[in-house]
Amino acid sequence: MQENVATEVSPVPPPSHVTIKNPAANPRRMRRLIAEDPEWNLAIVPPLTELCIQHIINNFENNPILERLLPDHQKKVLEKISTSLPLTVTANLISDEGYWKRCCTERWTVCDVSAYGHSWKRMFFERHLENILKFYIPDITSPNEILDLIPLCTEYVKKIEIDQFLPPVKLDQKKEDEDVSDTESDAGLDEPSMDHFDLNLLVPALLHLEELNLSYGVKDCGMNFEWNLFEFTYRDCCSLATAIKKCPTLKVFKLTRSKVDDDKARILIQHLLDHPSLEELNLSHNLISDRGARAIGKLINHSKMVTLNICDNRIRAQGAQAIAHALSKNSILTSLDLRLNSIEDEGGQAICHALLLNSTLTTLHLGSNELSEPTATLFSQVLAQNTTLSHINLSCNHIGLVGWREAIDGRHVR
Repeated sequence: MQENVATEVSPVPPPSHVTIKNPAANPRRMRRLIAEDPEWNLAIVPPLTELCIQHIINNFENNPILERLLPDHQKKVLEKISTSLPLTVTANLISDEGYWKRCCTERWTVCDVSAYGHSWKRMFFERHLENILKFYIPDITSPNEILDLIPLCTEYVKKIEIDQFLPPVKLDQKKEDEDVSDTESDAGLDEPSMDHFDLNLLVPALLHLEELNLSYGVKDCGMNFEWNLFEFTYRDCCSLATAIKKCPTLKVFKLTRSKVDDDKARILIQHLLDHPSLEELNLSHNLISDRGARAIGKLINHSKMVTLNICDNRIRAQGAQAIAHALSKNSILTSLDLRLNSIEDEGGQAICHALLLNSTLTTLHLGSNELSEPTATLFSQVLAQNTTLSHINLSCNHIGLVGWREAIDGRHVR
């Protein structure tokens, strides 16, 4: 009898008749990419408008088509264009304050826009012009650097404040001896001109200029100090006088620490007589004496000036008398600063007599003028009669206790 042998079935499945040619069709065999950045994603192609805006930004200097753009597109362009673009491109084209704010803050650390009428564009052009003038070197710097800027900034500059004017570079003495003949030396032609930039080329062209604040000197000269670095020359004076006469919008004129003597003061004042807009004059810290003070007295009644500062000069009694005579007939001036002069009692009493007739002056500073008790006694009469004068400063004089008791009557006297 033949035994039945159990046959084992093979576990290997029969070969498949279908061949998988594309591994990606099998999700188990498909390669996967896992990014380390969970926010990573495929780059999105920017819209055509963004590409166009970026192209305009990159080529703005050669093709400034800002005015032809939509407002939203203009805003994007102004936020990204470079602040180093030439002013010939941006000055009269861009009025956006945000752009000019970027120009200011990237160039200067301290930017107090309130001092410029809260206008960033005005701040930029005023400070840019001032910076060029401060470092202008006669006979080396090209005048066109300033003249080319005038058409670009004339609508925006209202104030110029310059605290230094650089003189021409003095040639080495050995080189002068080699290059200059004896005849020229005898004639004085070997000396370099000490004149500074001619403001007559600039000031009349600034159509909205209201304030001019100047000081002829050099800052941070160090070991190169020489007195002639602080020279306000005769030609400087003449060109400045002509310039302010041609500037009818000027309201404030300050020329301080510039060694202005009587002759130069008289030239300046001659050109300021009957000026249509001048309201404030500051000639403090100069060398003006009685002759210059007489010219100032004439100006008081031939102008619309309300504030006059001539402190720290060399005015004595005769000059004070001339100013007092003008005050007795004046009805416009409200503030007078005469401190740090030497008018003494003779000049002080002349001013007191003028104040008995004057009814507009409200502030008077006579500190450090070598005044004594007779002047203080007369001031007590002035204060009893003059009700307009509200602030008087008589400090640093020789008045004494008796003089103070007579002068003080409850008014603002110190």
